[in-house]
Amino acid sequence: MHASWFVVFFFVTWSLATGYLPDTLPDLPAPRYWGMGSVAAILLFLSVLLHELGHSYVALRYKIPIKQITLFIFGGMAHMGKEPPSPRAEFLIAMAGPVVSLILGAVCLGGTMVVEALFAQPQAQGLIVLGRLLGMVNVQLGLFNLIPGFPLDGGRVLRAGLWARNKDFTRATSQAALMGIGFGIALGLIGAVLIVGAWADFLGQSIATNGVWLIFIGAFLFSAALASKRQVAPRMLLTSVTVREVMVQRVVTLPPDMTVQDAVDHYFIAQGYGEFPVCEEGQVLGVVTVRDVHALPTTLWPWRRLREIMKPTSTDFCIPPDRSIMQAMDLMAQSGVDCLVAMENGEIVGLITRSAIAQYVQLHNA
Repeated sequence: MHASWFVVFFFVTWSLATGYLPDTLPDLPAPRYWGMGSVAAILLFLSVLLHELGHSYVALRYKIPIKQITLFIFGGMAHMGKEPPSPRAEFLIAMAGPVVSLILGAVCLGGTMVVEALFAQPQAQGLIVLGRLLGMVNVQLGLFNLIPGFPLDGGRVLRAGLWARNKDFTRATSQAALMGIGFGIALGLIGAVLIVGAWADFLGQSIATNGVWLIFIGAFLFSAALASKRQVAPRMLLTSVTVREVMVQRVVTLPPDMTVQDAVDHYFIAQGYGEFPVCEEGQVLGVVTVRDVHALPTTLWPWRRLREIMKPTSTDFCIPPDRSIMQAMDLMAQSGVDCLVAMENGEIVGLITRSAIAQYVQLHNA
């Protein structure tokens, strides 16, 4: 639970105990209003938690790890360990939360109607009011999250559709985030109009509270969407640039029977590179890196051969030069390596490294 959760918990309890509950259940003692308000606030956040658990359940079905669920001032957030593997997965994960909220809303409202029909006693009025409140809030939560502005669930649904149509996850994220920025501005403006209307006595004073909430929610949505758009900008750059444009083209290869000591003295130090392909008779056998050298005690450097410490070649270490830098970085992340060998027609044409990519991004930003 984020620290802001305690603030909003008190605010929700206070607003229910001093406004909503006295209006709907008059003539009750103040401690009872506060008790009912705190119970209602806990149940409201339990509804938010169930909403996020809906996302998490479907995400886990697609082997996406969930690091944690955070409850904060504007609701909750399930932190996924990686992006969905397909537009279908993105759509189902995004829709799971609103579906849970709408089902909870329907159950609460339906249960309230049953209780109201079967039990007309005054003692049941508190339960009826609480059930109606939970039902309406869950319906509003489900519908609000369907607003097509990223990072709301509706924005993720929009991203899934754009991703399926354009086959470009990064571009779809940027477009959905732009919609989120627009909706954030719109909510903020609507909230400002409501506050001005309340101050001018055109609208009720209770409307001013709704206006304040709309401004806060609009500001949150705007900032979150803007941050998402800024985060996706480097990905868009790296998606549009090929390995051939960034790779080191003058590749120095090392023989597999060279000692680690000779490689360090004559290549790693002299050349200044951190990675070298290991080749024999034109065939790539593997890649040796500074990390591999550091893992070997220095006393063994004169006696051990590169073929003994190198990472054997595989499809995980090779990439065609016409692939994008983003694809290269994804492959590096999956394989746990810092460099890839660019291969074309069975020959080495370059070497692409994390450091070269970082340098390219820094120069582009400058």
